[in-house]
Amino acid sequence: MTTKQPTPTTATKPKLAVFKFASCDGCQLSLLDAEDELLAVAGIVDIAYFLEATSRIKDGPYDITLVEGSITTPHDEQRIQEVRRKSKYLITIGACATAGGIQALRNWADIEDFTQAVYASPQYISTLATSTAIADHVAVDFELRGCPINQFQLIEVLKSLLAGRKPRTKTHSVCMDCKQRGNVCITVATGEPCLGPITQSGCGAICPTYNRGCYGCFGPATQTHAQSLTDHLVREGAAPAQLVQLLRNFNSAAAPFLEQSNRIQDAMNQEGDNRV
Repeated sequence: MTTKQPTPTTATKPKLAVFKFASCDGCQLSLLDAEDELLAVAGIVDIAYFLEATSRIKDGPYDITLVEGSITTPHDEQRIQEVRRKSKYLITIGACATAGGIQALRNWADIEDFTQAVYASPQYISTLATSTAIADHVAVDFELRGCPINQFQLIEVLKSLLAGRKPRTKTHSVCMDCKQRGNVCITVATGEPCLGPITQSGCGAICPTYNRGCYGCFGPATQTHAQSLTDHLVREGAAPAQLVQLLRNFNSAAAPFLEQSNRIQDAMNQEGDNRV
């Protein structure tokens, strides 16, 4: 005889919270776009805080917290500390939360120049000079890369945590995805710079499949050899300034990309070479 398992009640379901910091909301939308898979997850968790989806709010503590966005204001520096205190397991989702995002381009500029140019009354703007990842401020239990994230990877992470096992996401480079899809190497065939060899899988090699070099949306893969790749691309004729622009993109503040873009830029400054 089989025993029917009791249906979880709101009181017994793990509490899920989703918080937003500086970002475009794209990673939260990826979760909402999961549709059928999201409904399955919603059946076994209590969505306690998710302003993108519902105005219903429940106080913490939370069992699982997803955080989208980077830290760009003094208020955010304080708020992320509070979120961490309320969260048993904190997951950062997307390039903004894991590497500062596209807004980390401010890290190489004068923030006062930006505020003066954009705002009519910049004296009322409270902002930081940098955009930084969540892990630069609090302990993070798991990082899910992407700009935006892969919704199926997110569902896998949530299901893994609810099942009590370690999340499993791909960490190999985009090059392996290209091989699996039978793509001809963009760099070999056309000489176009491509970050596929140092970028983590997650998109299914979308750009190379449509004859464009990889832009590094999912950040650095494990065991990257970023200097070897950039040196090779320069030897094959890529303009150093073009490589700086490519590396300073969605994941510009991720360590391997940051180190190489700074190294190339420093060399260009010494040589007075700013050709694209």
